[in-house]
Amino acid sequence: MSSTSQRAVDNLLAGVFRWTVSPPLVAPVERPEDPCYAVKDPSVVFYEGRWHLFCTIRSVKRTHQIEYLSFLDWKDANAARRHVLKMHPGFFCAPQVFYFTPHRKWYLICQASDERWQPQYQAAYATTTDIADPNAWSPLAPLGVSQADGKTGLDFWVICDDAKAHLFFTTLDGRMWRTETRLVDFLAGWSKPVLAIQGDIFEASHTYRLKGLNKYLTLVEAQGGHGWRYYKAYLADRLDGEWTPLAATKDKCFASMANVQPVGARWTDCISHGELLRSGYDQQLEVDPNNLRFLFQGVSDAARAGKPYGEIPWRLGLLEPMVD
Repeated sequence: MSSTSQRAVDNLLAGVFRWTVSPPLVAPVERPEDPCYAVKDPSVVFYEGRWHLFCTIRSVKRTHQIEYLSFLDWKDANAARRHVLKMHPGFFCAPQVFYFTPHRKWYLICQASDERWQPQYQAAYATTTDIADPNAWSPLAPLGVSQADGKTGLDFWVICDDAKAHLFFTTLDGRMWRTETRLVDFLAGWSKPVLAIQGDIFEASHTYRLKGLNKYLTLVEAQGGHGWRYYKAYLADRLDGEWTPLAATKDKCFASMANVQPVGARWTDCISHGELLRSGYDQQLEVDPNNLRFLFQGVSDAARAGKPYGEIPWRLGLLEPMVD
């Protein structure tokens, strides 16, 4: 390992993060038939030489739906053709995408609402064998996860170890929950949710395996730090183990306006719902601890002032490690 890589790992394990912020890379696309306010909640994989990006879009007529775009290079992302996924006719958003090797299928996990389901709003999934075909996804179906303390939760996130699939979610009350099923039983057999993290956290918890370190990293969004939204980080040796605060205070955090430096004009005043760029694309969600990069949604305070939440003009940008 080079000295630069070792320093990156040492800083990560010490909870020391410093970032540069790209200019906006993806903005809402103009659709005259249903004007789009925002692109947000990204999930992304690199597969067969291309980036495959899935996002929530907020529009005038359909308030919550998922959009797909694919491109070779991030500089071309905003010009990529946009596809609104047809897997569900109503409310669906906050995607997570990964390849589940045992089934030889791609899975999209999200939150959705359907009056035929009980409960009507819950975690859902769709599958495909061709991630590059936006029309190949199966219709959404309920994932069958139980409520946690009477609450359904949101921002559902699946990650697997060698024996089990673990699903994490938050309930907007300072609690992050975990439920599990055996890998051979996925998608059925989810256990009763148990408390994983409790603290000053909000939503959008995402968990990854740190490649080569035998550790797991959870990132979870919080409010009211340096910026309206920001991210905290926790570390664990096992997905069902204890999560230790790593960078989990307002002044020592994973990413906020206190530890980021814009490249060019400042366009965001917060770091909100994001996804680490993975080193692979399968269910273990590995990331490279030598080179963490974080795709996030951002907006300036001026651009969101006076707007209802659904009309905030979120765009996507990329955090990259600041070079000493």
